[in-house]
Amino acid sequence: MKIGLVCPYNIDRSGGVLEVILALKAGLETRGHTVKIITPYPRNHDLEADPDVIFAGTSTDFRTLSFHTTSQVSSTADSEKIDAMLAAEKFDILHFHEPWMPLLSRQLLQRSTSVNIGTFHAKVPEAMMSRTIIKVVTPYLKSVMKYLHELTAVSASGAEYAAGLTDQPITIIPNGIDLTKYRSHHKPKKPAAKTILFIGRLERRKGVQYLLKAYSSLAQDNPEVKLIIAGDGPERERLELMAEDLKLPNVSFLGFISEDLKLQLLSEADLFCSPAVFGESFGIVLLEAMASGAVCVAGNNSGYVDLLQDTGAISIVNPHDTEEFGRRLDLLLHDEQLGTLWRKWAKEYVKRFNYPDIVGRYEEFYQEALKQHGRAR
Repeated sequence: MKIGLVCPYNIDRSGGVLEVILALKAGLETRGHTVKIITPYPRNHDLEADPDVIFAGTSTDFRTLSFHTTSQVSSTADSEKIDAMLAAEKFDILHFHEPWMPLLSRQLLQRSTSVNIGTFHAKVPEAMMSRTIIKVVTPYLKSVMKYLHELTAVSASGAEYAAGLTDQPITIIPNGIDLTKYRSHHKPKKPAAKTILFIGRLERRKGVQYLLKAYSSLAQDNPEVKLIIAGDGPERERLELMAEDLKLPNVSFLGFISEDLKLQLLSEADLFCSPAVFGESFGIVLLEAMASGAVCVAGNNSGYVDLLQDTGAISIVNPHDTEEFGRRLDLLLHDEQLGTLWRKWAKEYVKRFNYPDIVGRYEEFYQEALKQHGRAR
């Protein structure tokens, strides 16, 4: 098959959707398929030419008030250039990731003669549902979805909004990780000072402000415990001032970190905490922590609740309840018997998200879609 993976985001910036697309591309190519990424050209960047990346249009800043973040997404591309590209490439499958993001996906879909598949990654927060989504995104997404032959989502939370706009079935295919990458860095935990780790963008929905409050409670009786916060974002300065005001001991803000340092920190952490309060449809970072041997504590957003089933449900906590949050950190950090039970569960559970298996599920999905819908031309 010849497959085009459509990424609406700036390919020069890391992110969960881009990581999935790159892993899917690599996995499909090892299975003998030809794969190219279609994406807007990043603003203010001079990227080297890559024969497997097709730039269509440019990217522009897009601020989502409900997510309190800014991303670079695709703006309008030249229609004639799109027509010429599609005619030259002759894709069997066009796979649109986050097809609701403007504007490249709709332009491609209106001209595509391939089998079109859409995958929904993001969980749309309820506050956004009542305003922006109803007024702007819903009509736009309806105009896009009529061109999609098949739909997938990374979780039930990711599928929730789209399911209300269509009678089409939505197949759940979860995100994945490269288990060998994380397990090769895994080291046995040493009986030294316990470490809590957060990795992520420092924005309000990630809930780091609640982690600092819970850590304040924990540190009163456990002054040796360390808290490492890795990541950058609009909330960093406020969070650093908050840590100073609370007089928190042993707190380190590392800013943006490399992939190698991320792997090292995950392998050394005793507990990984991601207290996001909304906007999460899955939780790749939780899988990465599990594969690295760290116990997790996670916010009770619907995406994390979907992911952390059975024994993993003990990790779920309401970040707003500072006292209970602090107690859960203490319990999972210091109860060795419970930690051993949790790690044993996680070691087996995470296997179902290994990338080769996830890529295989997409490959089967593509093949079935081609049988069902054929080529439009």
